Amino acid sequence: MESILSFLIQDAVAQQAAGTPSAEMGVMNLLFPIILIGAFYFLLIRPQTKRAKEHKQMIETLKKGDEIVTGGGLLGRITEIGENFVQVEIAEGVQVKVQKQAVSSLMPKGTFKGNA
Repeated sequence: MESILSFLIQDAVAQQAAGTPSAEMGVMNLLFPIILIGAFYFLLIRPQTKRAKEHKQMIETLKKGDEIVTGGGLLGRITEIGENFVQVEIAEGVQVKVQKQAVSSLMPKGTFKGNA
């Protein structure tokens, strides 16, 4: 029985010694997460940050008469601008107030026909 235990213990010690990583494996194990983080930055984080900056700039440049589309899909013309809200005419005589952040895009002039 003792020889079987000593045989198993020697195998475990031998496996531990053989499994010691070399310096190259240590660098490779560190390099993979760094490359993965870099890929996430360039493929996900950076484009999202760029879109957020462009949206913020568009919100700051809104003016009366601009034709917009809201996040909910409303198309209309800005009739009044406040600090946090804009009033949008979505049909002749129909105006709604929406948050500035809800404006998703600025449309070319002539897209919105108020009489339609």
